Amino acid sequence: MNTEPANDRADFERLQRGDEAALDRIVGRWEERLFAYAWRYLRNAADAREVVIETFVRLHQQRARLRAETNLSAWLYTTLTNLCHNRHRWRRRHPEAELDEAAPAEGAATPREELERDEALAALGAALDGLPADLKAAVLLHHYEGWSYREIAALGRCSERGVETRLYRARQLLRDALAARTHGAAAE
Repeated sequence: MNTEPANDRADFERLQRGDEAALDRIVGRWEERLFAYAWRYLRNAADAREVVIETFVRLHQQRARLRAETNLSAWLYTTLTNLCHNRHRWRRRHPEAELDEAAPAEGAATPREELERDEALAALGAALDGLPADLKAAVLLHHYEGWSYREIAALGRCSERGVETRLYRARQLLRDALAARTHGAAAE
């Protein structure tokens, strides 16, 4: 959720006053969530790690310029989303770069189940990659991060109705892409 705990607010204020240990606490609280989001967006563990690190570097660099009332979680996700979008665009322009599409290990499964899961994840990932950036971010934030329409609207600078429309359009595009992929696989 996009709720800002009191300890985030306190640590953000400490960071702005120059307390470097506050950044460590912020990183400890946010790193895993931000990595999960970045991995879902990029489907590449190395790239996800890099954009998360860059997000925290930018927080540190811009700490003095940010307003005291800045919503830390919104700032982190906005910055991360922009970095993910830029990295994704770069990867599309440089397809020779190696992709790491392996999802983090979840649990023991049979080889057939793993293959089916991997194929489904690859199909969903390819469909997500085909979405425009605003639709992709809305899907990832709502369905994977649990953000409300209001929270996404504030981040995406649109109305709640706009978020609803983005999610509707994204679901339609995903459904069409997955159906086309399924019908294409059946025809082979």
